Amino acid sequence: AVLKKRLVKLVVNFLFYFRTDEAEPIGALLLERCRITKEEENVFSISFIEEPERKYCFECATEEQCQEWVEALKRASYEFLRRSLIFYRNEIQKMTGKDPLEQYGISEEARFQLGAHRQ
Repeated sequence: AVLKKRLVKLVVNFLFYFRTDEAEPIGALLLERCRITKEEENVFSISFIEEPERKYCFECATEEQCQEWVEALKRASYEFLRRSLIFYRNEIQKMTGKDPLEQYGISEEARFQLGAHRQ
């Protein structure tokens, strides 16, 4: 376990990481089917469900910064966003009586249904 200083940038469900002196990323983690775990005061980790030995640890400058990263990363996955969309879709439908996705012609797509699973 070697510590390396990296800059990171979250873009939707990708966590890009950079060397501190370079503008181009040296890698990216797709935040799907992973666990975000608070390890220590300023440290969190990302591990992958299908590859538990593949684990990345990140140290933040402060406890508050660490907590912000953990929360943001947990909300970054496609599955979280899909569940949120379904929840809000149902809430809007209860309030208005109309399916908000119907106007886009996508209300019947499997990915927007509660019981749908991606293949």
